[in-house]
Amino acid sequence: MEYSGRPVWNSFSREELKQLKISAPDEEMRRRVLENWDAVAKPLDGMGRFEKLIAQIGAITGREEIDLSKKAVLIFCADNGIVEEGVSQSGQEVTLAVAKSMAKKQSSVCRMARAIGADTIPVDIGINSAEPIEGVLDKKIRRGTGNFRRGHAMTEEEAVRAVAAGIEMADTCRRAGYRILATGELGIGNTTTSSAVAAALLGCDPALVTGRGAGLSDAGLLRKRQVIAEALTKYELERADALLILSAVGGLDIAGLAGVCIGGALFHVPVVLDGLISMTAALLAERLAPGTKAYLLPSHKGKEPAVEMLMRELEIEPVIDAQMALGEGTGAVMMLSLLDLALRIYEEKTTFSDIEIDQYKRYQ
Repeated sequence: MEYSGRPVWNSFSREELKQLKISAPDEEMRRRVLENWDAVAKPLDGMGRFEKLIAQIGAITGREEIDLSKKAVLIFCADNGIVEEGVSQSGQEVTLAVAKSMAKKQSSVCRMARAIGADTIPVDIGINSAEPIEGVLDKKIRRGTGNFRRGHAMTEEEAVRAVAAGIEMADTCRRAGYRILATGELGIGNTTTSSAVAAALLGCDPALVTGRGAGLSDAGLLRKRQVIAEALTKYELERADALLILSAVGGLDIAGLAGVCIGGALFHVPVVLDGLISMTAALLAERLAPGTKAYLLPSHKGKEPAVEMLMRELEIEPVIDAQMALGEGTGAVMMLSLLDLALRIYEEKTTFSDIEIDQYKRYQ
């Protein structure tokens, strides 16, 4: 169905979600942008993958004039009941504390975003607190998910509403004039939920995709892997559909980010992924709305073990390989800055005729 753009985050249904249709990016525009790159006075493909990334943005937006002047980082904040099982060094109180820091623009991602002229928009989609936070957008579905070792993390209705909240955020940003979105997240325990979702979506052994998160001991890592493996078996998630996987072992931040990815595809706004959590959300989005991945741009290759498999499944190749694991959208913000630099060459190009030499020709 055609998405109407109406506020839906508190009333969206599974049926409406299943009916969303993603159109393909504009391949003619991609070709035109690549031809424009060839006209720049430089060796052919001299900017490497950045030429293809800028062309992908052209295909997404349907314009050969690329405008990334207004950028937003959407940071979905949520707590995860699975922390009760000792899968994290920190407690849920940290999520609230860091969200307050984000509200004051004092967290790591806020400082980085300010340096490149990007806006940070923290969203409370599931912090385990009734306290309102000035400066954090309230889209709370519930106060944290349940402990998925004991029962489903959330209901299917809550999962759908959280995805729809992300779709709505993408639409709201588009209407506000944002030209590109970056994904971020905050929530203690979300490397556990994302590893569980990734293992189920990929159909692999949880041990292959589960890492230490913020720094677990060997015993903590073993516990984390056991908890995930038990849940995947308990809920029979090996061949389950994406929505069941999300509701059984996922997080509200993952759901919201999946919605942003789908919204970017629906509204033709490029979305820059961050690390493990947003890559997991991206694969979830692709399973919920096939075709979404064509609208997503990679940023960095984090150090969590799931990243390699998610990259292959999404057919993306991150530009930055720095063993980052900070989260919050910091890697995506770094990528925004690199895209800005590449775009300066594309926009303010010196042509071969400007310097009075012959243009390079392609022979393949």
